[in-house]
Amino acid sequence: MTILDGKKTSNDLKNEITEEVKAMKERGEKVPHLAAVLVGNDGASLTYVGSKVRACERIGFESTLIQLPEETTEEELLDHINKLNNNPEIDGYIVQLPLPKHIDEQKVLLAVDPDKDVDGFHPTNFGKMAQDMPVFIPATPFGIMELLKRYNVETSGKHTVVIGRSHIVGRPMSILMSQKGTPGDSTVTLTHSRTKNLEELTKQADIIITALGVPEFLKADMVKKNVTVIDVGITRVPDETKERGYRIAGDVDFAEVSKKADFITPVPGGVGPMTIAMLLKNTLLARARHNDLQS
Repeated sequence: MTILDGKKTSNDLKNEITEEVKAMKERGEKVPHLAAVLVGNDGASLTYVGSKVRACERIGFESTLIQLPEETTEEELLDHINKLNNNPEIDGYIVQLPLPKHIDEQKVLLAVDPDKDVDGFHPTNFGKMAQDMPVFIPATPFGIMELLKRYNVETSGKHTVVIGRSHIVGRPMSILMSQKGTPGDSTVTLTHSRTKNLEELTKQADIIITALGVPEFLKADMVKKNVTVIDVGITRVPDETKERGYRIAGDVDFAEVSKKADFITPVPGGVGPMTIAMLLKNTLLARARHNDLQS
């Protein structure tokens, strides 16, 4: 059994990007600039955006954090987005979700310039991804593909079962795993809350990618031997033995499933660290794209 170590792989990626940024500076080029828009004081969002800013500092990117109060109106937020779209200094930016309930998330995401949408959430980018065109891939699916690639996990001709149909993970993964290339060329089954024969399908799967958000849902008796398991779930589970009063659990019963798996991601330390690394990678790609347009 091989652990797909997202922490190590993300550090390798950040080191590689750092070297690219150094080379840019030596050539006198502008370094990539990532901006983040945060509305309100959601604790998880604050932590996540803070880690993105620190990652930018580490690898030599410029970064801008636009922190807005909870009562910011939709019109005011759209005005900030318009300014970012038209600011040539900003190569890519993200609008941290979730947004306050009085703001229409769909309207906000549609307002983002697809060429600066390093989260890969804009319908234009999603459509291009579905047609195998060069595009910003959503960071979490991009990270999963990178892990599979770097650990030489065989995907061609394999049966991949994706659990969860979200636009952020499940649906993009179903598209990416079925596309021509490496990793890819899988036969994909996309499952969700209404799937009646889920256990029957997971027992057939060579590769399982689960993004359900139900702690330790996937048990050992639901998988076959030599399976590859990618666990995107992350849930706080009450645990009085821990100092914080909780532990972090994934969708997979890791202790038991790992005994049958060839490859498996841990939680934490698997897919999570890859997400920020791939956001940085997308920003680097955005900078290259803008360089091409300017030359």
